[in-house]
Amino acid sequence: MKSIHHFVFFIALIVILSAHRCKAQSPEDSPTPARKLDAQLQDYAYRAFINPHTGVPYDGEVPSNLTGIKIAALRLRSGSLRLRGFQRYKEFDIPVGVLVQPYVERLAFVYHSLGNWSSLYYPLPGFTYLAPVLGLLAYDAENLSATNLPELNFVSSDLPITINFTNASPVPSGLVARCVWFDLDGVPQFRDLVSSNVCSTYRRGHFSIVVNSTGFAPSSAPGVFPGPGPQQNHHKSSSKVWKITGGIVGGFVALVLLVLLGAWVGRYTHDRKVTEMEHRAAIGETLHMTRVGNTQAPVASGARTQPVLENEYVA
Repeated sequence: MKSIHHFVFFIALIVILSAHRCKAQSPEDSPTPARKLDAQLQDYAYRAFINPHTGVPYDGEVPSNLTGIKIAALRLRSGSLRLRGFQRYKEFDIPVGVLVQPYVERLAFVYHSLGNWSSLYYPLPGFTYLAPVLGLLAYDAENLSATNLPELNFVSSDLPITINFTNASPVPSGLVARCVWFDLDGVPQFRDLVSSNVCSTYRRGHFSIVVNSTGFAPSSAPGVFPGPGPQQNHHKSSSKVWKITGGIVGGFVALVLLVLLGAWVGRYTHDRKVTEMEHRAAIGETLHMTRVGNTQAPVASGARTQPVLENEYVA
Protein backbone atom coordinates (compact mmCIF):
# COMPACT_ATOMS: atom_id res chain seq x y z
CA MET A 1 0.00 0.00 0.00
CA LYS A 2 2.85 2.36 0.87
CA SER A 3 4.48 1.75 -2.54
CA ILE A 4 1.24 2.65 -4.34
CA HIS A 5 1.03 6.01 -2.55
CA HIS A 6 4.66 6.74 -3.42
CA PHE A 7 3.95 5.94 -7.08
CA VAL A 8 0.84 8.16 -7.23
CA PHE A 9 2.71 10.99 -5.54
CA PHE A 10 5.55 10.97 -8.06
CA ILE A 11 3.17 10.67 -11.03
CA ALA A 12 1.28 13.78 -9.89
CA LEU A 13 4.55 15.65 -9.41
CA ILE A 14 5.69 14.73 -12.94
CA VAL A 15 2.37 15.93 -14.39
CA ILE A 16 2.70 19.34 -12.71
CA LEU A 17 6.31 19.77 -13.81
CA SER A 18 5.42 18.78 -17.38
CA ALA A 19 2.52 21.25 -17.49
CA HIS A 20 4.77 24.03 -16.19
CA ARG A 21 7.41 23.21 -18.81
CA CYS A 22 4.86 23.21 -21.63
CA LYS A 23 3.53 26.57 -20.46
CA ALA A 24 7.04 28.02 -20.31
CA GLN A 25 7.73 26.83 -23.87
CA SER A 26 4.35 27.78 -25.34
CA PRO A 27 4.40 29.67 -28.66
CA GLU A 28 2.59 32.54 -26.97
CA ASP A 29 5.71 33.37 -24.95
CA SER A 30 8.13 33.26 -27.89
CA PRO A 31 8.52 36.47 -29.94
CA THR A 32 7.12 36.57 -33.46
CA PRO A 33 9.33 37.44 -36.46
CA ALA A 34 7.83 40.95 -36.47
CA ARG A 35 8.69 41.47 -32.79
CA LYS A 36 12.24 40.21 -33.37
CA LEU A 37 12.51 42.67 -36.26
CA ASP A 38 11.34 45.54 -34.03
CA ALA A 39 14.11 44.79 -31.53
CA GLN A 40 16.71 44.56 -34.30
CA LEU A 41 15.62 47.82 -35.92
CA GLN A 42 15.71 49.61 -32.55
CA ASP A 43 19.33 48.59 -32.19
CA TYR A 44 20.32 49.83 -35.67
CA ALA A 45 18.28 53.03 -35.33
CA TYR A 46 20.05 53.92 -32.08
CA ARG A 47 23.40 53.50 -33.82
CA ALA A 48 22.53 56.59 -35.86
CA PHE A 49 22.75 58.70 -32.69
CA ILE A 50 26.29 60.04 -33.04
CA ASN A 51 26.55 63.33 -31.15
CA PRO A 52 22.75 63.61 -31.39
CA HIS A 53 20.72 66.78 -31.03
CA THR A 54 17.25 66.81 -29.53
CA GLY A 55 14.50 67.26 -32.10
CA VAL A 56 16.62 66.21 -35.11
CA PRO A 57 15.71 63.00 -37.03
CA TYR A 58 18.62 60.69 -37.87
CA ASP A 59 18.42 58.09 -40.63
CA GLY A 60 19.86 54.71 -39.74
CA GLU A 61 21.32 51.90 -41.80
CA VAL A 62 20.10 48.31 -41.76
CA PRO A 63 22.24 45.22 -42.40
CA SER A 64 22.53 43.85 -45.92
CA ASN A 65 20.08 41.03 -45.20
CA LEU A 66 17.35 43.65 -44.61
CA THR A 67 18.02 45.82 -47.66
CA GLY A 68 14.88 47.73 -48.60
CA ILE A 69 13.87 48.60 -45.04
CA LYS A 70 14.30 52.23 -43.96
CA ILE A 71 14.72 53.34 -40.36
CA ALA A 72 15.15 56.60 -38.48
CA ALA A 73 15.35 57.80 -34.90
CA LEU A 74 14.18 61.04 -33.28
CA ARG A 75 15.03 62.00 -29.70
CA LEU A 76 12.66 64.32 -27.81
CA ARG A 77 11.91 65.46 -24.29
CA SER A 78 8.60 64.11 -23.02
CA GLY A 79 7.50 67.54 -21.81
CA SER A 80 8.35 69.18 -25.13
CA LEU A 81 6.53 66.44 -27.02
CA ARG A 82 3.39 66.99 -24.95
CA LEU A 83 3.46 70.78 -25.37
CA ARG A 84 4.64 71.12 -28.98
CA GLY A 85 4.25 67.80 -30.75
CA PHE A 86 6.42 67.22 -33.83
CA GLN A 87 5.44 67.84 -37.42
CA ARG A 88 6.81 66.09 -40.49
CA TYR A 89 8.63 63.18 -38.92
CA LYS A 90 8.80 61.25 -42.16
CA GLU A 91 5.16 60.42 -42.98
CA PHE A 92 3.97 61.07 -39.42
CA ASP A 93 2.58 64.31 -37.99
CA ILE A 94 2.55 64.14 -34.18
CA PRO A 95 0.18 66.68 -32.56
CA VAL A 96 0.38 68.29 -29.14
CA GLY A 97 -0.95 66.39 -26.14
CA VAL A 98 0.91 63.09 -26.62
CA LEU A 99 1.48 61.37 -23.27
CA VAL A 100 4.15 58.72 -22.71
CA GLN A 101 3.67 55.77 -20.35
CA PRO A 102 5.65 55.03 -18.28
CA TYR A 103 7.05 58.52 -18.03
CA VAL A 104 10.66 59.07 -19.10
CA GLU A 105 12.51 62.34 -19.36
CA ARG A 106 13.75 61.64 -22.88
CA LEU A 107 12.28 59.29 -25.43
CA ALA A 108 13.18 58.24 -28.96
CA PHE A 109 10.67 57.65 -31.74
CA VAL A 110 11.93 54.87 -34.01
CA TYR A 111 10.51 54.95 -37.52
CA HIS A 112 10.18 51.89 -39.80
CA SER A 113 9.38 51.65 -43.49
CA LEU A 114 9.33 47.97 -44.35
CA GLY A 115 9.14 48.40 -48.12
CA ASN A 116 8.94 45.08 -49.96
CA TRP A 117 9.24 43.24 -46.63
CA SER A 118 5.77 44.41 -45.57
CA SER A 119 3.79 41.33 -46.57
CA LEU A 120 6.45 39.02 -45.15
CA TYR A 121 6.34 40.41 -41.61
CA TYR A 122 2.67 41.47 -41.70
CA PRO A 123 0.87 39.01 -43.98
CA LEU A 124 -2.74 39.77 -44.87
CA PRO A 125 -4.24 36.97 -46.96
CA GLY A 126 -6.81 38.31 -49.39
CA PHE A 127 -5.47 41.88 -49.21
CA THR A 128 -3.03 43.82 -51.36
CA TYR A 129 -0.77 46.51 -49.95
CA LEU A 130 -0.92 49.87 -51.72
CA ALA A 131 1.78 51.34 -49.47
CA PRO A 132 4.64 49.97 -47.42
CA VAL A 133 4.02 49.18 -43.77
CA LEU A 134 5.18 52.12 -41.64
CA GLY A 135 5.98 51.79 -37.96
CA LEU A 136 6.20 54.30 -35.13
CA LEU A 137 7.48 52.97 -31.81
CA ALA A 138 8.86 54.77 -28.76
CA TYR A 139 11.73 53.84 -26.43
CA ASP A 140 13.57 55.29 -23.46
CA ALA A 141 16.42 57.48 -24.78
CA GLU A 142 18.46 57.82 -21.60
CA ASN A 143 20.97 55.17 -22.71
CA LEU A 144 21.52 55.39 -26.47
CA SER A 145 23.71 52.27 -26.52
CA ALA A 146 21.03 50.05 -24.99
CA THR A 147 19.51 47.17 -26.95
CA ASN A 148 16.37 45.06 -26.53
CA LEU A 149 14.56 47.96 -24.89
CA PRO A 150 10.85 47.55 -24.11
CA GLU A 151 8.53 49.79 -26.09
CA LEU A 152 6.97 52.75 -24.35
CA ASN A 153 3.26 53.28 -24.67
CA PHE A 154 2.16 56.67 -25.96
CA VAL A 155 -1.32 58.07 -26.38
CA SER A 156 -2.47 61.16 -28.22
CA SER A 157 -4.96 62.63 -25.77
CA ASP A 158 -6.58 65.16 -28.11
CA LEU A 159 -5.88 65.21 -31.84
CA PRO A 160 -4.86 61.99 -33.62
CA ILE A 161 -1.49 61.30 -35.17
CA THR A 162 -1.79 61.42 -38.95
CA ILE A 163 0.12 59.27 -41.45
CA ASN A 164 0.44 60.59 -44.99
CA PHE A 165 1.37 57.76 -47.38
CA THR A 166 2.97 59.89 -50.09
CA ASN A 167 4.09 56.91 -52.20
CA ALA A 168 0.86 54.91 -52.14
CA SER A 169 -0.16 53.13 -55.34
CA PRO A 170 -3.42 54.08 -57.09
CA VAL A 171 -6.52 52.24 -55.94
CA PRO A 172 -7.56 49.58 -58.50
CA SER A 173 -10.87 50.21 -60.20
CA GLY A 174 -13.84 48.85 -58.28
CA LEU A 175 -11.94 48.42 -54.99
CA VAL A 176 -11.96 50.53 -51.84
CA ALA A 177 -8.77 51.43 -50.00
CA ARG A 178 -8.68 50.94 -46.24
CA CYS A 179 -6.26 51.84 -43.48
CA VAL A 180 -4.86 48.92 -41.51
CA TRP A 181 -3.24 49.13 -38.07
CA PHE A 182 -1.19 46.35 -36.48
CA ASP A 183 -0.72 46.41 -32.72
CA LEU A 184 2.37 44.94 -31.06
CA ASP A 185 0.81 41.47 -31.19
CA GLY A 186 0.41 41.78 -34.96
CA VAL A 187 -3.39 41.83 -34.80
CA PRO A 188 -4.83 43.97 -37.65
CA GLN A 189 -7.69 46.44 -37.43
CA PHE A 190 -9.20 48.18 -40.43
CA ARG A 191 -10.55 51.72 -40.72
CA ASP A 192 -11.54 54.17 -43.42
CA LEU A 193 -9.04 56.68 -44.73
CA VAL A 194 -9.27 60.15 -43.23
CA SER A 195 -8.57 61.65 -46.64
CA SER A 196 -6.70 60.62 -49.78
CA ASN A 197 -3.78 58.39 -48.70
CA VAL A 198 -4.02 59.63 -45.09
CA CYS A 199 -4.68 57.45 -42.03
CA SER A 200 -4.96 58.39 -38.36
CA THR A 201 -4.11 56.77 -35.06
CA TYR A 202 -3.87 57.59 -31.39
CA ARG A 203 -1.36 54.87 -30.55
CA ARG A 204 1.89 53.14 -31.45
CA GLY A 205 2.07 50.37 -34.02
CA HIS A 206 2.48 49.68 -37.73
CA PHE A 207 0.25 51.10 -40.45
CA SER A 208 -0.48 50.81 -44.15
CA ILE A 209 -3.13 51.13 -46.84
CA VAL A 210 -4.64 48.00 -48.37
CA VAL A 211 -7.41 46.88 -50.67
CA ASN A 212 -9.52 43.78 -50.22
CA SER A 213 -8.89 41.75 -53.35
CA THR A 214 -11.39 39.04 -52.35
CA GLY A 215 -14.44 41.31 -52.39
CA PHE A 216 -15.39 40.49 -48.78
CA ALA A 217 -15.21 43.61 -46.64
CA PRO A 218 -13.69 43.22 -43.15
CA SER A 219 -15.90 44.13 -40.24
CA SER A 220 -14.78 47.43 -38.73
CA ALA A 221 -16.09 50.80 -37.74
CA PRO A 222 -15.37 53.93 -39.79
CA GLY A 223 -13.08 56.69 -38.58
CA VAL A 224 -9.63 56.74 -37.09
CA PHE A 225 -7.83 53.93 -35.33
CA PRO A 226 -8.63 53.17 -31.68
CA GLY A 227 -8.65 56.21 -29.45
CA PRO A 228 -6.98 56.81 -26.14
CA GLY A 229 -9.27 54.48 -24.22
CA PRO A 230 -8.26 50.96 -23.15
CA GLN A 231 -7.68 48.57 -26.05
CA GLN A 232 -9.16 45.10 -26.17
CA ASN A 233 -9.08 42.62 -29.01
CA HIS A 234 -9.88 39.02 -29.67
CA HIS A 235 -6.28 37.91 -29.39
CA LYS A 236 -5.85 39.38 -25.90
CA SER A 237 -9.24 38.04 -24.79
CA SER A 238 -8.29 34.56 -25.96
CA SER A 239 -4.97 34.87 -24.15
CA LYS A 240 -6.77 35.79 -20.90
CA VAL A 241 -9.16 32.83 -21.31
CA TRP A 242 -6.25 30.45 -21.71
CA LYS A 243 -4.48 31.92 -18.68
CA ILE A 244 -7.64 31.56 -16.54
CA THR A 245 -8.16 27.98 -17.77
CA GLY A 246 -4.55 27.15 -17.05
CA GLY A 247 -4.86 28.60 -13.56
CA ILE A 248 -7.98 26.52 -12.84
CA VAL A 249 -6.38 23.31 -14.12
CA GLY A 250 -3.19 24.04 -12.20
CA GLY A 251 -5.16 24.71 -9.02
CA PHE A 252 -7.11 21.46 -9.42
CA VAL A 253 -3.92 19.45 -9.95
CA ALA A 254 -2.33 21.13 -6.92
CA LEU A 255 -5.41 20.25 -4.82
CA VAL A 256 -5.29 16.62 -5.91
CA LEU A 257 -1.60 16.53 -5.11
CA LEU A 258 -2.25 18.00 -1.66
CA VAL A 259 -4.96 15.41 -0.93
CA LEU A 260 -2.69 12.58 -2.06
CA LEU A 261 0.14 13.96 0.04
CA GLY A 262 -2.11 14.15 3.11
CA ALA A 263 -3.32 10.59 2.55
CA TRP A 264 0.25 9.38 2.15
CA VAL A 265 1.37 11.11 5.37
CA GLY A 266 -1.58 9.64 7.28
CA ARG A 267 -0.94 6.17 5.95
CA TYR A 268 2.77 6.46 6.69
CA THR A 269 2.08 7.52 10.30
CA HIS A 270 -0.36 4.66 10.80
CA ASP A 271 2.04 2.08 9.38
CA ARG A 272 4.82 3.40 11.58
CA LYS A 273 2.70 3.06 14.72
CA VAL A 274 1.75 -0.52 13.78
CA THR A 275 5.41 -1.36 13.20
CA GLU A 276 6.38 0.03 16.60
CA MET A 277 3.62 -1.96 18.33
CA GLU A 278 4.70 -5.16 16.61
CA HIS A 279 8.29 -4.46 17.61
CA ARG A 280 7.32 -4.00 21.27
CA ALA A 281 5.24 -7.17 21.21
CA ALA A 282 8.19 -9.12 19.82
CA ILE A 283 10.47 -7.92 22.64
CA GLY A 284 8.03 -8.81 25.41
CA GLU A 285 5.51 -7.25 27.73
CA THR A 286 6.68 -4.15 29.50
CA LEU A 287 5.95 -4.10 33.25
CA HIS A 288 4.76 -0.98 34.99
CA MET A 289 7.16 0.64 37.50
CA THR A 290 6.27 1.60 41.06
CA ARG A 291 8.18 3.05 44.02
CA VAL A 292 9.09 0.70 46.87
CA GLY A 293 10.86 2.62 49.56
CA ASN A 294 13.61 4.60 47.89
CA THR A 295 13.80 2.48 44.75
CA GLN A 296 11.81 1.89 41.56
CA ALA A 297 10.67 -1.70 41.02
CA PRO A 298 8.62 -3.35 38.29
CA VAL A 299 5.23 -4.62 39.26
CA ALA A 300 2.79 -6.76 37.32
CA SER A 301 -0.70 -5.49 36.72
CA GLY A 302 -2.20 -8.59 38.26
CA ALA A 303 -1.31 -12.05 39.53
CA ARG A 304 -1.51 -14.74 36.92
CA THR A 305 -2.53 -17.45 39.47
CA GLN A 306 -4.76 -16.69 42.38
CA PRO A 307 -3.35 -18.04 45.72
CA VAL A 308 -5.23 -21.02 47.11
CA LEU A 309 -4.72 -22.68 50.48
CA GLU A 310 -3.34 -26.18 50.28
CA ASN A 311 -6.17 -27.48 52.29
CA GLU A 312 -9.28 -25.42 52.54
CA TYR A 313 -10.59 -27.68 55.35
CA VAL A 314 -7.70 -27.12 57.69
CA ALA A 315 -9.01 -25.52 60.82
